[in-house]
Amino acid sequence: MNLLILNPNTSEAMTASIAQAARAAASAGTTVTAVQPAFGPRSIEGHYDETIAAAGVAETVRLHGAGMDAVVIACFGDPGLDAAREALEVPVLGVAEAAFHAASFVATGFSVVTTMTRTCVTAEHLLQRYGLASRCRGVHGTDIPVLALEDGGAACVDAIEAAAREALARDRSGAIVLGCAGMAGLCATLSARLGVPVIDGVAAAVRFAEALSGLGLRTSKQGDYARPLPKQYVGWAAPLGW
Repeated sequence: MNLLILNPNTSEAMTASIAQAARAAASAGTTVTAVQPAFGPRSIEGHYDETIAAAGVAETVRLHGAGMDAVVIACFGDPGLDAAREALEVPVLGVAEAAFHAASFVATGFSVVTTMTRTCVTAEHLLQRYGLASRCRGVHGTDIPVLALEDGGAACVDAIEAAAREALARDRSGAIVLGCAGMAGLCATLSARLGVPVIDGVAAAVRFAEALSGLGLRTSKQGDYARPLPKQYVGWAAPLGW
């Protein structure tokens, strides 16, 4: 199958690391194409960033979605997820939604360890939206800037491990969800150190996308995921109209 991995921020280094993690998780018959928007923030660390990034997601699926069997939006805020599902017929998965579901399969309760504390509320809102708030026992910020994960140095790993250990003890959780696509490359190391399931949303979304595609399931075009209504867009958004 052909799988599109869309990094909603504009960091080329992070796109490359996400692509590496996706290819490591993918089955032998899956071809992974990784892209990022032509415009938008270098990192997504707040509501404003996410709003601009969502427009980049909408443009990028229009440009690169053709010929794909599934799409993964590789940012833990799942920006532009509904818009991408409207625009495409193939399955579109967000890494947060995929990670939450995966964690619920392997533990009665899980904790999320993310980057900036200010973005914890975004994860909390998504948990409520996806109906999994009761399974999450805590969302914990490390205040590691997203772009600091590009290097993935020992200091980042140690800080995330410390936050995860505290979360497991305080929340009485059985699993950890990594709350940033940029943490994907740290999953195996942290799982070995912590001794509990550590879920990376990129890997989970890749496998779920393969499963949905293999089952022949597509995004419903009835109701709110029907194709966008034809209309004129103006200004810089003019090419995005249908």
